[in-house]
Amino acid sequence: MAKKTEATVEEKLRALYDLQLIHSRVDTIRNVRGELPLEVEDLEDEVAGLNTRLEKLGGELGLIDDQIKAKKILIDESKASIKKYTEQQKNVRNNREYNSLSKEIEFQELEIQLAEKNIREYRAQIEQKNAVIDQTKERVGERQKHLKHKKQELDAILAETEKEEQALLSQSEAFENSIDERLVKAYNRIRSNVRNGLAIVAIERGASGGSFFTIPPQVQVEIASRKKIITDEHSGRILVDEELAREEQEKMEAIFSKI
Repeated sequence: MAKKTEATVEEKLRALYDLQLIHSRVDTIRNVRGELPLEVEDLEDEVAGLNTRLEKLGGELGLIDDQIKAKKILIDESKASIKKYTEQQKNVRNNREYNSLSKEIEFQELEIQLAEKNIREYRAQIEQKNAVIDQTKERVGERQKHLKHKKQELDAILAETEKEEQALLSQSEAFENSIDERLVKAYNRIRSNVRNGLAIVAIERGASGGSFFTIPPQVQVEIASRKKIITDEHSGRILVDEELAREEQEKMEAIFSKI
């Protein structure tokens, strides 16, 4: 059985640069979506929070209504007691009994006054809570309308880009499987440590792509020879020569156009 030929350094560089081009295109697609997914998620959380608040306010209104009913029952009972004590006063045998019943009547009247005061306070609370409920419902309506608009916007972008993104991700997986695992790990590590996600860049005007630091001529010659993998001492990115980059860009653009 023939041995599998190990890829040359140039082949590894080309494969890595192709992988970078795929990931950069995925990054561009995701940048088009921008903050929309997070905005939609935040709006969904806000609407859910407002609805929870409405449920809580509704429960509080129910409790207040029960308290009002309880106070009304207390008033009816106090009125019945007053009527009973008033009837009993007609049959008393002395002033002591009459005065005792008068105190009971006075106490029940105070109970009625206190209950009526409580009912007024409860109704004021109901009015306040209803005002908050109306404001919250208005806010929910506004947020739901905004959420619907943002979802439609996101769905439209997803419809345009999701198919391409999935195809690109499948391609990136295939490329990763064709590259030495150690190199892929190094590439991913560099990519995660740089702000723009560029782990492998071409030399442009004698400097590392996106950098102002000049690459020494001797190093440029070594990079162009494609005999070993060289990294930029300032950014840590893997470097390729401009010609290789141009060739791979043309090749990948042809592939991207078919997706």
